[in-house]
Amino acid sequence: MSTKRFFWDSREIPFCEGETIAAALDAAGLSSFGSDALGRPTRYFCGIGACQGCLVRIDGVAREACLTLARDGLRIESLEHDDV
Repeated sequence: MSTKRFFWDSREIPFCEGETIAAALDAAGLSSFGSDALGRPTRYFCGIGACQGCLVRIDGVAREACLTLARDGLRIESLEHDDV
């Protein structure tokens, strides 16, 4: 069985089948997901998408990492490089 991985700002992150992006990032020791457009830190917080604290860019779209299942080969980035 091959290990599944996605890429977080070019870093390979392993994950288990059925795991969310936020859970995989947390398991990899990443507690901060960068900064939002207002400079506030983003992170895994509520786990149900209500707080929007874990927003990341997936395929060019801002999404909640706690609600999005990890998929092999995804490229995920922090939002701090946006020109908003």
